[in-house]
Amino acid sequence: MTPIVAVTADRSPGEPRTEPNEHGRIRPLPARVHVNECVVSAIKANGVDCIILPPEPANIETTVNWVLNHCQGLVITGGHFDIHPSLYGHTVDARIDRVDEGRTDLEIALARATIKENFPVLGICGGMQALAVAGGGTLIQDIRTQVPGAMEHEQTTPPTEPWHPITIETGLIRKAYGCSILRVNSTHHQAVDDPGCFTITARAPDGIVEAIEHPSNRCCVGVQWHPEFIDPAPLRMLAWFAANPK
Repeated sequence: MTPIVAVTADRSPGEPRTEPNEHGRIRPLPARVHVNECVVSAIKANGVDCIILPPEPANIETTVNWVLNHCQGLVITGGHFDIHPSLYGHTVDARIDRVDEGRTDLEIALARATIKENFPVLGICGGMQALAVAGGGTLIQDIRTQVPGAMEHEQTTPPTEPWHPITIETGLIRKAYGCSILRVNSTHHQAVDDPGCFTITARAPDGIVEAIEHPSNRCCVGVQWHPEFIDPAPLRMLAWFAANPK
């Protein structure tokens, strides 16, 4: 049977679009649930299939149990939203962008379950932050205003282009790339502060956390960049663990 990796989805509110398009037709853009196709393609290229999870299921516990019982891996994707500080015991004291409570509740529940069950999981960008919060950690709410001397982590160029270097310590991410220095893209304003139960395995030159790994689970990893746009080595890594159960 082909292994299956569950992938969390983002959602967008849509646009009214009251003006006609170039063909003279009015076509509002409806609210959407979506995943970047390059995430799915990177997983399927390694002989593993995907199933996309809705961002706010009718019953979170049922969804979490289904993933654990029917899938062999999980990718918690990033998106255009922030994790509210109340979820890690803090109050708002800096910039907070759009909050998606339904999606965040699902992703943190999934993260907690995969940590507990030693289930292969990869968190990408906001997905890494969800892993950290689920593991008892905290976040920097806004790098620019809360980290003096920090470099720009919201790149002005397309995310298909690397933006800054990182240094990778020993761990699965270093093995996946086969190097200790890597240039990555950067599209975030929040970051992991206290990693909770995780070990920090990569940092940017300004000290911002770029990767975390669980010290005892077989594959429980988060990366702050979007590898699907440049080199999907972490997605290949997760696919391998999904295809080779313990």
